[in-house]
Amino acid sequence: MSKKITVLYAEDNEHDVLATERAWHKNKIENDLIIVRDGEECIDYLYHRGKYSDADLHPWPALLLLDLNMPKLDGLGVLKILFEDKVRDPLSIVVLTTSDLDEDKIASYNYGVKNYIRKPVGFGNFSEAIKTINLYWALVEAE
Repeated sequence: MSKKITVLYAEDNEHDVLATERAWHKNKIENDLIIVRDGEECIDYLYHRGKYSDADLHPWPALLLLDLNMPKLDGLGVLKILFEDKVRDPLSIVVLTTSDLDEDKIASYNYGVKNYIRKPVGFGNFSEAIKTINLYWALVEAE
């Protein structure tokens, strides 16, 4: 990748967080990975509120990986806020979730997500998905 970016990952499942961090390391991804544990924390990060108020310490992400099934504020709630406020520009969003519901996919795309990826089962498959997301992003950033 030509330039290092910040990736914000909104995920409440500790197993998925650990798997993502392992995949990041295994695939030698140099981009910064910031983990937030629920939808409210994701919004706080993006709006530089609370513990994320210092924008220099908490840079704007180029990519948001977003789980839909989270406490406090779910992923669709995050997407609705960002869509209505136009904060998502120039933020690219990829939904990475266990949900295979058509209504979740449709709503996500209506809110402007770039991709909707169902979390693969097994670490090997999950690691490959993370690697593919990174390679895709490298191509997007190269343009």
